[in-house]
Amino acid sequence: MKMTDKTDTSRLDGILFDLDGTLLNIQMQPYIDGYIDGLSRCFEDLVDRMVFAEVLVSSAYAMLSVEDEHQTNEQFFLELVARQLGIATPELRRRLEHFCRNGLHVLEPLIEPFPETNEILQHCFQQGMKVALATNPVFPLQVIEARLRWAGIDRFPFHLVASYESCRFCKPHPRFFADILEDLGLTPEKTLMVGNDTHYDLAAGQLGILTYLVDTCLIDQEQRAKEADFRGGHRDLLHFIRQLKGPGGD
Repeated sequence: MKMTDKTDTSRLDGILFDLDGTLLNIQMQPYIDGYIDGLSRCFEDLVDRMVFAEVLVSSAYAMLSVEDEHQTNEQFFLELVARQLGIATPELRRRLEHFCRNGLHVLEPLIEPFPETNEILQHCFQQGMKVALATNPVFPLQVIEARLRWAGIDRFPFHLVASYESCRFCKPHPRFFADILEDLGLTPEKTLMVGNDTHYDLAAGQLGILTYLVDTCLIDQEQRAKEADFRGGHRDLLHFIRQLKGPGGD
């Protein structure tokens, strides 16, 4: 784990956490497959399930490249899906919300907490840091809240939860991180991004945000792990977090 004297002695005002593979453990491919299958079944009276699944996936990937600051990711996604499938946007939203309320529970067994997560978050809040859930905002808030609940960390009062309703950009776009800093009144040099994916999470470093790469469930397809300011597993992260002081810490 790389450390610097500056970070050992300085205070942080804010900390941004990725969710999947960082705050909770998830069987990602089965989760995505189950989510797509369940949602497709909600529309099978209107469109072939395979066709719906293909449009859903392609539209979700398209969200990752959104450059229009005048619309949310939700608006972009729903309009794109509605246009391709010929389903009115209000009907698309209604059925999606129905699935989120009634169909997500089957995915709960694919989520489990990391043993260190609660103590990590507890320390950050006790120190008075502004804590943001900087998950990639390609899902509705209800879907994100369900994963927090299943991992047993929904009790924490995050100052910001990134979702496709509230965000205009996705990771790794620098504007995703810039919007969070602006919304929370944070400066890059006093903020830390914690995540497990070098492509999506280390992009925060482009703004001068410090980065911690959690390598318990490391995703490093581009061999960029060395770019992180700090690196370690969850036990290392817990030790690191315990040493940090926030604006309200002593």
